Amino acid sequence: MDQVDRMLGRGVIDEQLYEELEEALLQADTNINTAQEILESLRKAVRDEKIVEPMAMKARLQSLIADRFRQGESGLDIAEEGPTVFLFVGVNGAGKTTTIGKLAQKLTKRGMKVLLAAGDTFRAAAIEQLEIWAKRTNSEIVRTQPGADSSAVIFDAVTAAKARGYDFVLADTAGRQHSKGNLMGELTKVVRVTEKALGRPPDEVLLVLDATTGQNALRQAEEFIKSANVTGLVLTKLDGSSRGGALIGVYDRFKVPIKLVGIGEKEGDLQEFKADRFAEQLFM
Repeated sequence: MDQVDRMLGRGVIDEQLYEELEEALLQADTNINTAQEILESLRKAVRDEKIVEPMAMKARLQSLIADRFRQGESGLDIAEEGPTVFLFVGVNGAGKTTTIGKLAQKLTKRGMKVLLAAGDTFRAAAIEQLEIWAKRTNSEIVRTQPGADSSAVIFDAVTAAKARGYDFVLADTAGRQHSKGNLMGELTKVVRVTEKALGRPPDEVLLVLDATTGQNALRQAEEFIKSANVTGLVLTKLDGSSRGGALIGVYDRFKVPIKLVGIGEKEGDLQEFKADRFAEQLFM
C-alpha cells in the first residue's frame, strides 16, 4: 500500500483520507467489515489521542492492525521428547511442499534429524518435489507410489522416526479442494492415524494459505479448520502486490495463531510471524 504515503502526503486528516485508507485496505484483500472496524478504531484513536499529523495517524493504524494479531503471535510447538510432528494441509498450489522444504533446511542447519513424509500421494509431482527437497536439505524421506494411502505413508514415517531417533517429521498431505467433502474426510483420517502412530496429537497441523487468493482464504480456512484440527496458519507468497490483508479476517474469525509467513523463494524468506512486521508490510 505505497499509495498510503501518497495519500498522507496531502498533510490533511479528513473524510477523504479515511475513504482512501479504506480503499487501500480493501486492495490489500482485507475483508470489508474488518476494514471498517479498523478504521472506526482509528477514528476513535485520532479523536481521543488528538492526532493531527498524518504520519502519526499511519503509525497508529499500523499499531491497531498489529494489536489484532498480538494474542495469536506464537512460535511453533516443539515436543519435549521427539519426534516433533508437523502436518501441512491446504489446497494445491498454496505452497505446502515448498514450505516443508524451507523449514527442513532451517532445521537441518541447526543439526536436527528431519524425516519428510510424502503424504500427497495423489500427485506424482508432489512426491518428486519433496524428494528434491530431501536431497537438498540432507533429510530422509518416506514415500510410496502415487495413488497409495496417504495415511499409511505418514503412519510409517512417524513410526520410523520414533524408532530411529529423528527430531522432526514434516508431513505433506494431498492438496484437497475444500469443496470436496470426501477428500476432507480423508484429511480427518490422516490426522487421526498420525495421532495413533505418535501416541498423541500432532504437534502442529499447519494450514498453508496463499496470500494471492484474497478472500477465498477465508472459505478455505473454514473448511480445513473444521476437518483437520488446525493449530496454526502459514501465509505464503507474501510479496509483490499480495499484502495478505485477508489474513486479518481469517484470524479475526477463527483465532488460530499465525506461525509462519513466506515472503520469497529463499530459505530465509520463511519467517516466524511477527504482528508488527506484518502490519508494516501492509503499507510497503
